[in-house]
Amino acid sequence: MPKKSEFIHVNPLFARPGEDTLAPRYTLGAGQMLPETAYQVVHDETMLDGNARLNLATFVGTWMDDQASRLYSESFDKNMIDKDEYPQTAAIEEYCWKIIADLWHAPSPETTIGTSTIGSSEACMLGGLAFKRRWQHARRAAGLSTEKPNLVMSSAVQVCWEKFCNYWEVEPRYVPVTEEHPFFDGHELGKYVDENTIGVVAIMGVTYTGAYEPVAEIAAALDAIQEASGYDIPIHVDAASGGMVAPFLQPDLAWDFRVERVHSISTSAHKYGLVYPGLGWVVWRSPQMLPEDLIFTVSYLGGSMPTLALNFSRPGAQVLLQYYLFLRLGHDGYRAVQQASQDVAHYLAHGIEEIGPFELLGDGSDIPVFAWRLKDGHTDNWNLFHLSDRLRSRGWLVPAYPMPDDMSDVIVQRIVVRNGLSLDLASKLLDAIQEETAYLDKLESPMPVEGQHPGFTH
Repeated sequence: MPKKSEFIHVNPLFARPGEDTLAPRYTLGAGQMLPETAYQVVHDETMLDGNARLNLATFVGTWMDDQASRLYSESFDKNMIDKDEYPQTAAIEEYCWKIIADLWHAPSPETTIGTSTIGSSEACMLGGLAFKRRWQHARRAAGLSTEKPNLVMSSAVQVCWEKFCNYWEVEPRYVPVTEEHPFFDGHELGKYVDENTIGVVAIMGVTYTGAYEPVAEIAAALDAIQEASGYDIPIHVDAASGGMVAPFLQPDLAWDFRVERVHSISTSAHKYGLVYPGLGWVVWRSPQMLPEDLIFTVSYLGGSMPTLALNFSRPGAQVLLQYYLFLRLGHDGYRAVQQASQDVAHYLAHGIEEIGPFELLGDGSDIPVFAWRLKDGHTDNWNLFHLSDRLRSRGWLVPAYPMPDDMSDVIVQRIVVRNGLSLDLASKLLDAIQEETAYLDKLESPMPVEGQHPGFTH
């Protein structure tokens, strides 16, 4: 097998007189390259990436309008942490999380606290840290040990929660999903919590299936546990996707600060917040839910401003894009955009169900995401990994992967409908799924399964 080249071969048509036609791939070149040549090399290498608009594996937004792109280019240089240099960007950050706090029914949006983050993973980490620190303070005040904290969550959580538990030495306690309980609903929750439980995580938009976990039911189970044991355990809602969908498509659903046990909520602005990556938000019910020793104070407009983040220097442009969208769309605009995505999800889900071999796991009625599996006994000649590969050959990224532990023998395939997937494009995808399914169903012998691996699930 040929060895991978250690050099980039520059087409003579790209290079200018006096330039080398070979550039080292893994070391810094000795000389300079003209910007036109460097641009062309990088531009051509990235042509090997997939088409973002056809990537139905990711939740991350891939399209914004021309005015947003213009605003983005005008604010590339703004550093979110430098609030003295960019005080108005700092003020706009505060506008945004107060808008979000109001959207999530915080008791007093004007006086609560929140922050922007690089993404919802950082936002989740901050929510988890607040849980751990509050638990430590309460235990120390009572003269009790602060060893062995634990966090309870579904086995279907996003990997950032595994990272949180690993990095900050918290025991993860996973409630398994099963055929009878396909998402975390508070069932037998008492088996997982104890005096060392710092909190419980509920997910609004499970990445595997798109389903909402019933926050109010989980809170009711914790109420019963508190009555029986005295354990007062808070909830963090990981609303990476649903936090910017539910307020517009399911406004009467009580999942947010209307549920008193919810202490904090996080979301990804670069998912259904409709902003380019990376931006997240986290908001607490009240300042009392965020321990003061996690907050740093910085100079701001002649006064001081609280700040908290794992990252220090980070881009401010995405914060401005979020405010642009809040101004541009308003409540009605967000509802229209999310409804359009949900309509496409319903169209695709029911179209796929009608093909015949597939059983739906939801139809996009929560967030515009749904999954399906092969019906038992349909075929031994192919599986959903084969269908995923066939679709990839046509440009569509539609991942296949196993469900989490206790359902890991169930292979599903998933579509994430985002702003930018039109009904017209969706009809072409449905045609492709029908055609490739028909091709696979005509096979007279099994397809090889060696080398199959899960697609991107998060």
